[in-house]
Amino acid sequence: MAPKHGGSTGMGKNAQVRNKSANPNQITAEQLLREAVDRQQEEAVAPKQRIADEDELMMYKVRKRKEFEDVIRRQRQNIGSWVKYAQWEASQQEFRRARSIFERALHVEYQNVSLWLKYLEMEMKNKFVNHARNLFDRVVQLLPRVDQFWYKYAYMEELLANYAGARTIYERWMEWEPDDSPWLQYVKFEERCGELDKARKVLERYVSCRPTQQAFLRLCKFEEKHNNAARARSGFEKSVELLGQELDEKFYIKFAQFEQRQREMERAQAIFKLALDILPKGASDELYRAYVSFEKQHGDRDAIEEVVINKRRFIYEEAIVKNPRNYDVWFDYVRLEESVGDVTRIRETYERAVGNKPPVMQKRFWRRYIYLWIYFALFEELQTGDIEKARAVYDALLKVVPHKQFSFAKIWKLYAEFEVRQLELDRARRIYGRAIAECQKERIFLDYADLEMRLGNIDRCRTIYGKFLEVHPHNPKAWTVYVDLEDSVGEIERARALCELAVNQERLDMPELVWKRFIDLEVSQEQLDNARKVWQQLLGKSHHVRVYIAYSDFEAREALDDGQKHFKVENRNEERAMLLEHLLKLEREHGDDTSIEAAEKRQPKREKKRRVIPGGEGEDGQEAYEEYMDYAFQEDNKEQQNLKILEMARMWKKRKIESSQ
Repeated sequence: MAPKHGGSTGMGKNAQVRNKSANPNQITAEQLLREAVDRQQEEAVAPKQRIADEDELMMYKVRKRKEFEDVIRRQRQNIGSWVKYAQWEASQQEFRRARSIFERALHVEYQNVSLWLKYLEMEMKNKFVNHARNLFDRVVQLLPRVDQFWYKYAYMEELLANYAGARTIYERWMEWEPDDSPWLQYVKFEERCGELDKARKVLERYVSCRPTQQAFLRLCKFEEKHNNAARARSGFEKSVELLGQELDEKFYIKFAQFEQRQREMERAQAIFKLALDILPKGASDELYRAYVSFEKQHGDRDAIEEVVINKRRFIYEEAIVKNPRNYDVWFDYVRLEESVGDVTRIRETYERAVGNKPPVMQKRFWRRYIYLWIYFALFEELQTGDIEKARAVYDALLKVVPHKQFSFAKIWKLYAEFEVRQLELDRARRIYGRAIAECQKERIFLDYADLEMRLGNIDRCRTIYGKFLEVHPHNPKAWTVYVDLEDSVGEIERARALCELAVNQERLDMPELVWKRFIDLEVSQEQLDNARKVWQQLLGKSHHVRVYIAYSDFEAREALDDGQKHFKVENRNEERAMLLEHLLKLEREHGDDTSIEAAEKRQPKREKKRRVIPGGEGEDGQEAYEEYMDYAFQEDNKEQQNLKILEMARMWKKRKIESSQ
């Protein structure tokens, strides 16, 4: 009987779910799918069937064949179904049917390696040798590049002790010139047969067909294994002759190790050295370690030292490969070669080093680089004594440096000094002349003038300094060195005239140097009036505080007082304070107690003051103020007090006149 509407147990439209909370045991979609698959697998297991008589067997075979035929009819390209069908027929001892199925499958896809292997496996497993041979002959003609068929074919004949047949198979295989492994299998087969001469001939054909490093090593290993050291050595030498640059460090290591096993230590050492010379430095790390180990065991002291040097060479070469413009490494490398003393290697190293020119046209990147050239030139001059080569190095250096962008005064000076040492003064002068024309650096003029001064050519020095002033008229050094020259030779009037020309220049980079030299010139000649005039002339052009301080050393208090007055008018309190501080210093050094006390009283005091910020307003719209530190001078206070007394007197006189009226 159906429950009534609204009943608590009904499942109709009005049924209510009382508990809507999630189940604590949640089941995912993945779990549902996995469970479904597991159940399908359990259901797919076929039940075991017991066959009682021949009729049931025939019915079973008919049904099974129909199932296989239906499958391959639907999936003709599925080779796995064909293989299962054929293997089932073979399991029923129906080999003719099985062969027929395999042949039908080969018509579908004759290039399927797995299909051929299953077919061959069936024939060999059931000892149908001739059938297997026929199959092998067919497959190696259809698929000659599949090594697996050749392997199995030859192995089957070898198992059957048909060595001639196996050799024939190998020969047919080698006509296709396969990879390394088939050749090695053929060699091993001949070794198993005890036919060493035939194995040797196979190896020779292999090396002729594939002349590689590995092939030669295998040939040499074979000959050494069978105690034929002469043929093994000949194989190593032939590989060096034929392959040359294709050989790597492993080959030479094996060659040297072979000679060690033959007790030919000198040959092994020669091989190591040859390999280290031939191979690139970055590709011979293992070879070098083997050489070091060899020399430690069999070498003498000189050989070990050479090994150490070669190791350092190798380290430098590795660093250079990583960064060919690491000039510090080149410096170390050159020093190493110079310590050995091989001039050819030293020169070669220098040439390689200077070949790595900096790629950026900025002077700071060239500073280390030019020293390689300088050391190269000094090496040619001082160690080899080849003057022409040293001159050629300097000439090449001058061509490399981009003088229009930047130059180095050092290289011009060194080149000129080199020519002076060779007593070629005209060459040295031409070098300096070329330097002045190309780079016009300050140092060039000074070095050139120094050379002529040492030679006693004063007129040439004047010419050089004149050119210096022409090129660098704003450089105070150009004026001062010229003045020093005239002063040193006693031409005071010429020196004074130069100073006057210098101080009257409208533009000078550091004029204080020229003024100082002018004043020192007058003081050294005890022309104090002239010196005082120069000071006055300087103060007329500059009112810098340091000028007053320097002048105070000459005129003492008067200069400081003048400075005080000047800076007071300009309201420059900090400069006034500096002058008073210097005055106190002078009084302490040269004055008495009274003057020291007076100078101390004049010293200002630092105090905090307020001033209005121009254009600034505070939070309330009124003027904004800022605090600053300033100096308070007692002299200013006394003057302000005197002004107040005069103002009070003036006011008293005014009131008295008004009362009398």
